[in-house]
Amino acid sequence: MPFIIGRKLEMTQQFREDGTVVPVTLIKADPNVVTQVRAIEKDGYVAVQLGTNVKRTLPKPEAGHVSELPQVGTLREFRVESADLSRGNMIDVSMFLEGMHVDVIGTSKGRGFAGVMKRHHFAGGPATHGQKDQMRMPGSIASQRQGPVSKGQRMAGHLGDDRVTVKNLEVISVDPVNNILAIKGAVPGARGGFLLVVSREAKTVWQK
Repeated sequence: MPFIIGRKLEMTQQFREDGTVVPVTLIKADPNVVTQVRAIEKDGYVAVQLGTNVKRTLPKPEAGHVSELPQVGTLREFRVESADLSRGNMIDVSMFLEGMHVDVIGTSKGRGFAGVMKRHHFAGGPATHGQKDQMRMPGSIASQRQGPVSKGQRMAGHLGDDRVTVKNLEVISVDPVNNILAIKGAVPGARGGFLLVVSREAKTVWQK
C-alpha cells in the first residue's frame, strides 16, 4: 500500500527502452516516518499518519506528539483499509515500482482574483454591434421575475489555491538513492509544493 509525502521539483522528460519520449514530473520524497497508526477500536477508523523532515514549524501540540521521533516538520494522514505499520517505521520511494499507477494530490497555484473568461472559460461578448467595454463581461446572471440571484452562479472571483487530485498517473522511474519519483504528466502546484502520492492499489483517501 505505497503512499508518501513529497515535494514537486520540476518537469522534464525521460526515454523509455523503445526510445519513446515521456514528459515527467520529478517528485522529491525523502523518507517519511510513521508518527501514528489509528485503529477502529480506539479512533473509529483505520489510518496512517506520516511525517516528513521538511523544516517547518509545527504547532506545540503536534511538536510534542513527535518529540521523540526524528525531525518532523509536516504531518499528513492517509486513511487505509488495513495498516501493517507501527509508530517509528520509515517509508521511502522504494515502495513504488515502475509502471505502477498513482494519484497525486496537491494545492494548485493561486491566481488571485480572476474574471469569468479566465476562471470559467466564458467566450465573452461580441466586439461590435453597439458593445462598449463589455467584451469580457459575464452577461446576465438572473431575471427580475426570478428574484434573488440563485447560489452557484459562475462569476468572477478567487482562482486557484485549491486542493487538486490528478488520478491514474504512471510511475516512469524510481530513484531510491536520491529519493526521487518520476511520474508521467503534470501534477498540481508550484515547484517546492507539497504533494501526496498514493498508489491506486492502496485504496486510500487523504484526510488533512
